[in-house]
Amino acid sequence: MAAADNTPIIIGAGQQTWRETDATRTPVDALEAAAGAALADCGVPRVTHVIDALCTVRFIADTTPEVRGLFPREAAAELAGRCGLAAPALFQGTIGGNTPQYLVNHFARALAAGEHNAVLLAGAENLATMFAAFSNGDDLSAWPGQGSTEPATIGEEREGVNDTERAHGLYEPINTYPLFENSLRRHLGLDREAHTALIAGLTSDMSRVAAGNPFAWKPVFESAEQIGTIATHNRYIGYPYTRAMNPILAVDMAAALVLTTVGTARALGIDEERWIYLRGGADCNDTWHVSERPQLHASPALRGIFRAIAAHTGIGVDEIGHFDIYSCFPSAVQVACREIGLDPRDPRGVTVTGGLPYFGGPGNNYSLHAIAQMTGVLRATGGHGLVTANGMYLTKHSVGLYSREAPTGAWQAIDSSPLQAAVDAAPIVPPAADPTGPATVETFTVAFGRDGPKQGIVIARNDAGERIVANTPQDAHALRALLEDDPIGRRGGVTTRDGCNCIEF
Repeated sequence: MAAADNTPIIIGAGQQTWRETDATRTPVDALEAAAGAALADCGVPRVTHVIDALCTVRFIADTTPEVRGLFPREAAAELAGRCGLAAPALFQGTIGGNTPQYLVNHFARALAAGEHNAVLLAGAENLATMFAAFSNGDDLSAWPGQGSTEPATIGEEREGVNDTERAHGLYEPINTYPLFENSLRRHLGLDREAHTALIAGLTSDMSRVAAGNPFAWKPVFESAEQIGTIATHNRYIGYPYTRAMNPILAVDMAAALVLTTVGTARALGIDEERWIYLRGGADCNDTWHVSERPQLHASPALRGIFRAIAAHTGIGVDEIGHFDIYSCFPSAVQVACREIGLDPRDPRGVTVTGGLPYFGGPGNNYSLHAIAQMTGVLRATGGHGLVTANGMYLTKHSVGLYSREAPTGAWQAIDSSPLQAAVDAAPIVPPAADPTGPATVETFTVAFGRDGPKQGIVIARNDAGERIVANTPQDAHALRALLEDDPIGRRGGVTTRDGCNCIEF
């Protein structure tokens, strides 16, 4: 049975990677290159005549006031003109790694409802060039463009941390994801050696995929031993993560998709062999603040999303042939895999790109690359592919199940509101009204600088079951003790000074 006319599909996908920095390549130039590749991939030049919406993924630098002014406010409008689109509706996404998949889910619903005929979705990051320019003084004056009017934003803009989390270093993902990792290690009952072997092996698996991907920023295979061994070039960033386990932020990369419906694609004469169906997509946030989550190694939101998609489509994890699990850090991969019922070392693999530590972590835009890559994989192999996308600190989740196989019957969107209501109704761990006194450590990390360990970060509970975020003393003895003696389960004493909590054992 043929798919219904309102069924949303991907008809074009494009990616670009520039390994040589170039200050004359503006952010809109990068967007144009990826968008042009996606439009050409549709195989029908007149596709531009039916695109009536264009959305850009927000530049990650928009979160940093000091450099925000380098990036164009009217990127979507300029891109529309360069692509020859006739007055499309213009949008931009919010900040967060979940954004590309969130936007695909959003526009799939809009397309199925007849609100748009076709959508161009594009994102780019020129961070490698930007950082290089800061070092060598290259001229970036052409980057911002002329306009100052931003398009409408799709999604909610919200600060990712509370004041207590920010004061103790949890605004940096390189500090927060190791907290999840150490909580997970404790939950799994692994000693440090076995745990390092697990996360190094997982990262090595991803590097093997990146080594065969021409779009990967670092197309190099590295063994688990190389990834897990501390060396001058592979120091700890946030214990237990070595540099090789962290995402690569400084990249110059862009990706784009063209979305439409089966009915419009038929009218345009687009080859059905190029159609990729979104069989189901859903979005849900976990408890917003990390310090209020009952478990620091789980994601009720992801669990609910995948169950809803599997029930909606009738496609379970065993029927899915390809995965791209958001891989900013090993804990993100493991938590997602546990929630969907996939072994992180499953021979099917957890990435089609090579993952953020090797393919590259282009700001908010990684998952647009993942979806573009999945489009090519499914065209070549058939079957089903799952993409998970994660924003902030295992906070915002968006998932899409893609397929070369058409659904039967009229396409229907998944209602994500019951999923969110269930998460919101679950109990949270309240912050301690008075953090001083005894507390038991739940998880920890040690943040490193170039010269060695610089800060210990602990999440603990007091005897009333309230949550405490604290730092340890910054002296070498205290930091060495965290690294050598597992503090999880130990009791310490918390004192407060100048708005910061300090725990000592």
